[in-house]
Amino acid sequence: DDPEAVIFAARTALDFRMAFHKDVMIDLVCFRRHGHNEADEPAVTQPVMYEKIRRHPGVRHLFARKLVEEGVVGAEDPDRFVEEYRDALDAGRRVAFHPAADVKYPYIADWSIFLDRRWTEPAETALPIQELKRLGAAIHRIPDDFELHPRVAKILSNRRKMVAGGLPVDWGCAETLAYASLLEAGYPVRLTGQDSGRGTFFHRHAVLHNQRGGEIYIPLRHVAENQPRFTVIDSILSEEAVVGFEYGYSTTDPGTLVVWEAQFGDFANVAQVVIDQFISSSEQKWERLCGLVLLLPHGWEGQGPEHTSARLERFLQLCSQENIQVAVPTTPAQMFHLLRRQMLRRYRKPLVVMSPKSMLRDKLSFSPIEDLTSGGFQTVIPEADPIDALGVARVVLCSGKVYYDLLQARRKENRDDIAILRVEQLYPFPRDELAPALAAFPRAGEVVWAQEEPMNQGAWYSIQHLLRASIRPTQSLSYTGRPSSAAPAGGHHKQHMVRQERLVQAALNRQGTEPAPLLVFPAQQPPSLQPARS
Repeated sequence: DDPEAVIFAARTALDFRMAFHKDVMIDLVCFRRHGHNEADEPAVTQPVMYEKIRRHPGVRHLFARKLVEEGVVGAEDPDRFVEEYRDALDAGRRVAFHPAADVKYPYIADWSIFLDRRWTEPAETALPIQELKRLGAAIHRIPDDFELHPRVAKILSNRRKMVAGGLPVDWGCAETLAYASLLEAGYPVRLTGQDSGRGTFFHRHAVLHNQRGGEIYIPLRHVAENQPRFTVIDSILSEEAVVGFEYGYSTTDPGTLVVWEAQFGDFANVAQVVIDQFISSSEQKWERLCGLVLLLPHGWEGQGPEHTSARLERFLQLCSQENIQVAVPTTPAQMFHLLRRQMLRRYRKPLVVMSPKSMLRDKLSFSPIEDLTSGGFQTVIPEADPIDALGVARVVLCSGKVYYDLLQARRKENRDDIAILRVEQLYPFPRDELAPALAAFPRAGEVVWAQEEPMNQGAWYSIQHLLRASIRPTQSLSYTGRPSSAAPAGGHHKQHMVRQERLVQAALNRQGTEPAPLLVFPAQQPPSLQPARS
């Protein structure tokens, strides 16, 4: 009932905090005149309180009366102010002024350069080999008196060989090189998550620990002179709070690569409210852009239902109007280009990455250093083996780790009548890249989408209409994968391996299998499951 007292309390609290750097609590006592909303009837449950509220004149009337009595405004002015305000609202004029419109605040970010951009915005993400070697030397340089754990020392020793071209580049090396290159280019990097410093799967080692005294050393803070900050934080198991903070950080600083990594992709479900209410929809609701990266370890490895799925299907269900990006990289080079692309393009949208787990150590997935010095992120990766395109009768499409299961099985069986293509970006869907990749096999009559996830999960339901729009009218499209399931995965590793093998064989051979471990979906679908063509 006393607006001036509220302003006085707020200013006093702010002055106190600025002077003494202490937190302040303002106890503001309020009530709702209309209950839950204007159409509510709160007297049904609070009759005594709302009888008093009905007799209460309200803040505006009390303050207006005080101003009139003190001679600040005339007796007719309060009603005139209200009428003018309502007329302005009816006319669609702006009635709320910006309190800091004339203030030159140095920390206000300029988002204008990212407006009205498409996801096809180009970016040069490859780096010359000499630059990679220089960055590699910087991030693998350790103080003389620093004793590494033997396993970590071996990893860094191998990475020096990777940058020199002596070994294929693994995931940890490619990711670290991406961060180092961005730091040298002037982009701060911020990485948070439950085990971000070391990496949940012992793959990153951004923070090194002295085995003698326990001191830490962070190589990425020593890439170049006067480089921007590199922040790595092992955050608490409070995903909603941490993801919410990182979202807010990324909305205020488009020039920083802000990354949150889940310990397992499943753990992002605790932050689902932040993903639904802010990350996926803030641009549509409030014209608020954000470049947050979510690294969500995802893949079927027999680890049980709580350590398997980042719920790819949920993110794809949220996709529309180019609001977010969803990618499933299958090589370290792809991760390198993807992270660099996120900052080097004049395009800022949240990036959801179904990142690897067991694939981190799969040498079949490692990249030659040349893949970092040329090209860029491939939304679709074509056939990797030198097979005769005219002899291909079936094309298998997939995303993620299952590709390597399919590849090894095909090589083992010496099959040259099957091509395997990888869709590395699921949204925005790369139709312009997929259609010509499929057209490279003119005699292929079958196209199969193979996935590890159960049928009601993963990408199938969200992209099948896009797949149909990418194939030729004479080709059939079918699904191979696990049947629909309420849980993401089983917890028995041996049974998982049996099911995975049957899934792979079904994708390659289209043979009937037991319906329990997997399901082969025919090309002609029941009408109730036919998606709308777009």
